[in-house]
Amino acid sequence: MIVGIDLGTTNSAVAVWRDGQSHLIPNALGEYLTPSAVSIVDGDTILVGAAAKERQSTHPRDTATVFKRYIGTSQTTRLGRMEFGAEDLSALILRSLKDDAEAFLGEPVTGAVITVPAYFNDRQRKATRRAGELAGLKVERLINEPTAAALAFGVHERAEREPFLVFDLGGGTFDVSIVEMFDGIVEVRASAGNNRLGGEDFNDCLIDLARRRIDPDGCLDGADPIALRELLRVSAERARRELSDRDNAVFSLTHDDTVFSATIGSAEFESHAETLMAQLRDPVLRSLRDSGIASEALSEIVLVGGATRMPIVRRAITRMFGRFPNASVHPDHAVALGAAVQAGLLARDAALDEIRLTDICPFTLGVDQAERDMRGNLRYGLFSPIIERNSPIPISRVNYYCTIGDGQSAIQFGIYQGEARDVSANVKLGELKIPVPPRPAGQISVECRFSYDSSGLLEVDVLVPATGLKRNLVIIDDADAMTPDEVERRRESLAALKFHPREDARNAALLARAKRCYEGFIGENRERVGQWITTFEAALDSQDDRLIRDAQAELARVLDALEGERFL
Repeated sequence: MIVGIDLGTTNSAVAVWRDGQSHLIPNALGEYLTPSAVSIVDGDTILVGAAAKERQSTHPRDTATVFKRYIGTSQTTRLGRMEFGAEDLSALILRSLKDDAEAFLGEPVTGAVITVPAYFNDRQRKATRRAGELAGLKVERLINEPTAAALAFGVHERAEREPFLVFDLGGGTFDVSIVEMFDGIVEVRASAGNNRLGGEDFNDCLIDLARRRIDPDGCLDGADPIALRELLRVSAERARRELSDRDNAVFSLTHDDTVFSATIGSAEFESHAETLMAQLRDPVLRSLRDSGIASEALSEIVLVGGATRMPIVRRAITRMFGRFPNASVHPDHAVALGAAVQAGLLARDAALDEIRLTDICPFTLGVDQAERDMRGNLRYGLFSPIIERNSPIPISRVNYYCTIGDGQSAIQFGIYQGEARDVSANVKLGELKIPVPPRPAGQISVECRFSYDSSGLLEVDVLVPATGLKRNLVIIDDADAMTPDEVERRRESLAALKFHPREDARNAALLARAKRCYEGFIGENRERVGQWITTFEAALDSQDDRLIRDAQAELARVLDALEGERFL
């Protein structure tokens, strides 16, 4: 069984293609969205999802969120006594989704289509693949998030469409894709994005706006910075969501039995977020330029990603395009649903026989070269593009290069991905060296061919016409590559961590939420929550299903009454 997975910065989801359509799969709590959060309890017990998210503000040193932003880097996160890389934490999320899918479907899940931001580079994509392998999944395909959203949107409509733009602003990344549908072909014309822009940045903006108001005397300056940061993030998330429905929101937190609060208006939030709003414009303009499509020719502006719920974002989009965007697809579900469509395509489901997807290469691929300046001096380390960004894939392109020195006996190509003129600012993917006969400079030329396919495989072929010598390289990131034995060792290491039984997931999440509320309230409310925690823990210790069920319902009712709407 192959499923589609949206591995998100804030929330993740899994879906399956069945009976001619995509279906979201609920997790153990009966919810379609699983928070991308991991927490460690008692040194070696792992909580994933809602239970971990509830511990974010109460146990910040033992809880990790937003780690997707660091996937493909060497940055690690310490939880308790253990160190985790971003791909290890992502693997725990993916394994949880895999378990949920198997429990729901009643059969093993062996493969997955996993979504990635369109602007993820080669290193980030390979790290995502490794995370899937560590979770026990065969990653059948990585698909760009806006492409997946376009599949969910287009397949649902089943009609030819003029070019439309998918505006995908999630918790941690921002992507734009221009897509066209005709004769059963879903064609991506161009993509652009920003891997460091999302709802979390708007949360930071709210924190910056509110911090001076809630604490003008600097009473919070002596607080544990990590614990305070998480308290502020939880408060900002709640206030930002509240501003999606109202003109004003209360930014409030409790620290050392003191309540710090301030009212934030939508207009002042929008004004304070002007810098972030400006960053939304550049990827839109780049995608329009690269596709050669004018904004007036777009039939729809389709919104995807939870952060597009913000009125300030929707107003900015309306001003940008001079019309209202299309919000007909569920912003949090579209990407997972589209990934399931791709899974159905890979499984050759009969209902998808008439649909074909063509994607693009999101980054420019090329080699380093040397050029002579106006004074005749050689400048090294300059980027020479071979496959330009937003070229339809699969694709094969060739460039020609010649020797730059008399008697030169070899040419070495550094292979890069990126857009910068200096290769030092791009991502190095590998290198290839080929011998050439020693001749005067410029007399020996070589042919360098790049071939790139939809699975992200880059093949480099270099030919010396003068000798017929050839060299070939299939790009592998040697710094990060894992042998099958290494994959298995890391998988066993993650599997050795103890997990709460699946049937206890709801209880763990509810108890973590109650403990967070106990720290968040004071006075009679705190005392009341404490009493209900004691009652609930006693019911759990009894192992009596009826008592647990009744105590669970009552505790949830008490917390809902205290907190109002629940924000995860």
